[in-house]
Amino acid sequence: MKKQLNARKITVFVIVTVANVFLARYAALSLSNVPGVVTFYFAVAFMIVFALWFGVWGALAAYIGCVIGAGIPAGLPLTVNLYWSLADLWQVVIPMGAFALLRANVGIRSKRDFAVFVLFGLILNNLAGALWGSAVFVWSGHFSETEFFSLFLNWFLGNMAVTLPITPLILRLLTPTIKKYGI
Repeated sequence: MKKQLNARKITVFVIVTVANVFLARYAALSLSNVPGVVTFYFAVAFMIVFALWFGVWGALAAYIGCVIGAGIPAGLPLTVNLYWSLADLWQVVIPMGAFALLRANVGIRSKRDFAVFVLFGLILNNLAGALWGSAVFVWSGHFSETEFFSLFLNWFLGNMAVTLPITPLILRLLTPTIKKYGI
């Protein structure tokens, strides 16, 4: 039984990682005017869902998905890519930790659950990701210090714009199925 459980976790991890790579790659290649900068990075909405459903495995899949799917196609040097991709990690770890610590229902079943999502899965996580990612771009010389604020604002507002309609809807509608099948 334990081998089946481990095999299941590994299988889900691989599937979620591949999904994140393709989501990030599509967004990075088709929705970007500037390499590494995507106005509507819809991949983050799904990455948050996967991290809330699959915990550390989902968070690690988000990080790897960003490194391979967004950083590499953007042509970022490996060291910059590895630091920059931490933005996606912060964006999923913050709501994951908040839902666990506050014992909120990932299926968004109450106003309190939704409030936890809004604060930690929409605002604070995307704020942290946008600050981190923008700072790494300035630090690495990809953007100037004068471009920091517009880069940050574009990242933050764009991620909120895609996270708000997608993430709670998926969590509300599909979490019961995910739990039912023990995925």
